Amino acid sequence: MGRTHVKKGLNEIIDAMQGQSILVIGDMVADIYLDGRISRISREAPVLVLEQAGEKIVAGGAANVVNNVATLGGKVFAVGILGKDHSADGLRKILTGNGADTEGMFSDESRPTISKTRIIAGGRATVSQQIVRIDHESKEPVPPAMEEKLLDYIDRVLPRVQGIVMSDYGAGTVTKNIEEKLIAYSRAHGIPSMVDSRYEIRRFKGVGYVKQNDAELASAVGRELRTEEDLRQAGRQLLRELDADGVLVTRGERGMTLFERNGAIHDIPVSDKSEVYDVSGAGDTCVSTVILALAAGAEPVRAAELSNFASGIAVRKLGTATVSSGELRKVVR
Repeated sequence: MGRTHVKKGLNEIIDAMQGQSILVIGDMVADIYLDGRISRISREAPVLVLEQAGEKIVAGGAANVVNNVATLGGKVFAVGILGKDHSADGLRKILTGNGADTEGMFSDESRPTISKTRIIAGGRATVSQQIVRIDHESKEPVPPAMEEKLLDYIDRVLPRVQGIVMSDYGAGTVTKNIEEKLIAYSRAHGIPSMVDSRYEIRRFKGVGYVKQNDAELASAVGRELRTEEDLRQAGRQLLRELDADGVLVTRGERGMTLFERNGAIHDIPVSDKSEVYDVSGAGDTCVSTVILALAAGAEPVRAAELSNFASGIAVRKLGTATVSSGELRKVVR
């Protein structure tokens, strides 16, 4: 991408990450947790009757990337589509509370905010647990007028950013026109770009860096990855087909593997093998750390190593979670 990567220690990279401006565009998700206390069995059907005891909205999807960039010390421009509803209000409050710029999160009253509502049931003598999840999102393509709003906003803020993230959860916010604009801009101006796409990674040809978990990589290449050599072949294949600078594959308890354009392959073991509570959102934490480190001029392998530490913090928290620069400094030391 025309950038000079500087050899730095991990704490130096954390210092350099502070204040880096990142544009994050993608599918903004409200993770909603409705907490219910078990009251009785319904007379209408053999189901529990719950008395609602609380509600919590947490930033998910691309919004979780935004949140993590902010808590790690970056300046973040959030770009996406929300409805005009309670979930949208909750997401904006969370992100602005952490210092994110949400001017680029546009409201569309014709579609709901993407939400995943989890009903949690419990009682004084029982363990609380999720009993059902209700997803709510529009399946319609982004309207041309809304796409134009997103493109106009992107044009205005691109000169102010040092890194770009496209977070694609399959809801269609990152359109073909937006994708092409961002990839072309990042290449022309020598700034790092990164994509995390759950279902359509192969469409992002020319992007700088790619993040996939091992299951997503297997799906992308259309075959099972049963051995280390299978994974290496798949990583090299995706790197080549996308003409990317790097592919970072997260592998759960096996850590991460980074494939670089120059042919180098780096295996990065997990930083901490203590108890894992919840892997939800750990990939978003990984992406946030990598893009901030790359924007700060870190070598890709050092950016990946730092993201490994950050992800290790995230998985020890319940639900989609953020990681602060202070927490990261502590584990690096």
